[in-house]
Amino acid sequence: MAATLLPTLSPAVSRAAAAFLLLRRGPAKSLPSTLRHFVASVSSSSPATPSPAIRPPSTVASSSTVARATHARRDLLMLGIETSCDDTAAAVVRGDGEILSQVVSSQADLLARYGGVAPKMAEEAHALVIDQVVQKALDDAKLSGSDLSAVAVTVGPGLSLCLRVGVHKARQVAKSFGLPIVGVHHMEAHALVSRLVNKDLDFPFLALLISGGHNLLVLAHSLGQYVQLGTTIDDAIGEAYDKTARWLGLDMRKGGGPALEELALDGDPDAVKFRVPMRQHKDCNFSYAGLKTQVRLAIESKNLSTDDIPISSASEEDRQSRANIAASFQRVAVLHLEERCQRAVEWALKIEPSIKYFVI
Repeated sequence: MAATLLPTLSPAVSRAAAAFLLLRRGPAKSLPSTLRHFVASVSSSSPATPSPAIRPPSTVASSSTVARATHARRDLLMLGIETSCDDTAAAVVRGDGEILSQVVSSQADLLARYGGVAPKMAEEAHALVIDQVVQKALDDAKLSGSDLSAVAVTVGPGLSLCLRVGVHKARQVAKSFGLPIVGVHHMEAHALVSRLVNKDLDFPFLALLISGGHNLLVLAHSLGQYVQLGTTIDDAIGEAYDKTARWLGLDMRKGGGPALEELALDGDPDAVKFRVPMRQHKDCNFSYAGLKTQVRLAIESKNLSTDDIPISSASEEDRQSRANIAASFQRVAVLHLEERCQRAVEWALKIEPSIKYFVI
C-alpha cells in the first residue's frame, strides 16, 4: 500500500468485552488469513488515553490526581452482553481495559443445519443459554451483579429477534441491581475493540470492518466521532463467502469462510477470470452481488452438481473444478478489499495527516 499507516489486526475479543469503551459517553437508559500479507502486528506499550469523563481538569495534573483517576477507572466494572446474530456472548471488563472474563456460546451446529443463520432458530438458541452465559461470565470474574457499575448490551445493527434476547437480559440484570444500561452500536464496538489490547492505539485511526453483513471503511476521529468513507452497496464479503461455499457444496459446520479458504488452497486462483467489482467507480464503496452472480454462472457452465453431490463425495476432477472456482473467487474478493482500502488510506491521510494506524 502506498501509505505509511501501520496496520493492526483487531484482536479476538468479543464485542461484549469491547462494551466498556463506550461507557465514556455516560449511561443511557436503554440503549480471513488471505489478509495476513496485508496487515502487520504493532507493539502496545504506552498507556491508553484517560477517559474524558475522568480526565483531570488541569492541563498538567499532579501525580496524586492521576493516581486517583487511574484508580477510579480500574474500579469501574462492566458486564457486556452480545446477541446480535449467531453467538451468545458475555464479558466482564474493568474500566482500565482488563478483561476479567468472556464467555461465548456458539451456534455452529445450527449454521450447518440450516446453511446459514435462521433468525427464529437463533433467537431460541440465545434464549436457551443467555442466563448461563451471563452467570458464567460473572463467576469466571469472581463477581456478582452487586459488584457491577453498569451493563452494556448490543442494540444494533443485527437481527432484531436476537438483539431483544440480549436487551431483555441486560434490563433484567440492571433492574435487579439498580444499574445503568449502555446501548452499544455493533460496528462501533468492532472499531474500538482493538484499543483494549493495543494501548498505544489512539485517535485518529482508519478502520476496515468486515463481517457477514457489513463492509465499512471508517475514519475514527474520536469516541463517537466517525466519518464513513465507504460501505457495501449490496452484499458484504462474508455473505459472498458463505453463499459461494454453499453453492460449492462445502461443509458449513466450520463456517463458509474457513471451508472455502481451505478448498481454495488446492485451486488455481487464475483458473476462472472473474471481474474485480467496481473498478470504474472512484470511491471507497464495496459490492459483492455481481461477484456472487459470476460464481453461480461459473458453476453452471461447468455442469457441477453441487446441490446433489457434496464436496466429500465429489470426483477428483469435480473437486478440482470447485477448488479452482473457490481460489479464483477468493483472489478477486480480497483484491476488491485491497483496492478500496488503498483509496481509503489516501483519502484518510488527506483528511487527517496525523493518522498512524489502520485497524482491521
